[in-house]
Amino acid sequence: MKKLCTTLSTMRSFAPLILRVVFGGLFLWHGIDKFRAGIDMVEGAFNMWGVPAPALAAPAVALLEVVGGIALIIGLGTRLFSMLLAVVMIGAIVYVKADVGVIAAEGAGAGAEVDIANLGGLLALMLLGPGPMSIDAMVGLEPSEATAPEPVLTRA
Repeated sequence: MKKLCTTLSTMRSFAPLILRVVFGGLFLWHGIDKFRAGIDMVEGAFNMWGVPAPALAAPAVALLEVVGGIALIIGLGTRLFSMLLAVVMIGAIVYVKADVGVIAAEGAGAGAEVDIANLGGLLALMLLGPGPMSIDAMVGLEPSEATAPEPVLTRA
């Protein structure tokens, strides 16, 4: 087991890349889908769910999902876009899924489980950062491993 853990630890730098590509791809796809369906339709859904300023929110969310998805995939502004997309997920949970619950009753549509998983992944990226295989790291927007501050852990 120790050898497996040691081997996997050598590939640790791929973790943020995997998270970025998976979550970036999902958000990119959802943003494109909102434009394909029509922003008017998305606005109508937002209005029905009680999202504030649906005429502004619908195109803003769609655009953020497309731009943020691409940014995550390439690793540009990773922490910022993770944070912004996390706000979108919180909005989806509060406005769309609050009445449905985490696991929806049969026939009630999807529950909040996927939104919560997306939120968890985005928060992980926000804390982990983009990793070394990113534009952020290449252009110096992220501290290198050598200069990153050590986490402060206290014992009770």
